[in-house]
Amino acid sequence: MSELLEQIATCIERGKVNAASPYPPDMRGQEGADELVKKAIEQGVPAGDILSQAMIVGMGRIGKKFSNNEVFVPDVLMAAKAMQAGMNHLRPFFDSGEAVHKGTFIIGTVQGDLHDIGKNLVAMVMEGGGFKVIDLGVDVSAEKFAQAVKDNPGASVGLSALLTTTMVNMEKTVKLLKEQAPDTKVVVGGAPLTQEFANKIGADAYSPDPQGALDYLTAAVS
Repeated sequence: MSELLEQIATCIERGKVNAASPYPPDMRGQEGADELVKKAIEQGVPAGDILSQAMIVGMGRIGKKFSNNEVFVPDVLMAAKAMQAGMNHLRPFFDSGEAVHKGTFIIGTVQGDLHDIGKNLVAMVMEGGGFKVIDLGVDVSAEKFAQAVKDNPGASVGLSALLTTTMVNMEKTVKLLKEQAPDTKVVVGGAPLTQEFANKIGADAYSPDPQGALDYLTAAVS
């Protein structure tokens, strides 16, 4: 059983989606996350175990490598694609309540900002880390974030910005969230941001990479 879970973790870490995928070249022709997760379910492995002991492990490995500049954005995107292939088999178990997420994570790019690559990476890593992800997209108003928190009590929020001109809207969003739901954990990120800025606007955490956000929120909900 543990061997199968390790194979799934490796497929996600390496970005091996399925048997038909030519990537990575050294795993050509081998079963990928798609087939192996399906096989684990058929063998009776609980969905929660597949997520926590295989998929989260694989995403954690690639996340740490990305944080250490050992791999690059395309590698993380391929890992996320493999993770999504596996999650397609697990999602029904979470929807039915048979398996439980760590928590809910609401993410979006703040109002006025249309950049989404960083946001998408964080969303993928968070889902691979066991969170239910609600992606509000780009150019999201403070009010829309606040409504999403109201609709999902106890959820954490991730705010992304790539432009210095939209950082003021990040401050506005944090202020509104803290006024309406003071206990909401708010994590901010984006190229122009710093820890100093995060402190200034009252965010709970700042992370320059997806793994840092996942590590912080995992600790916060545990």
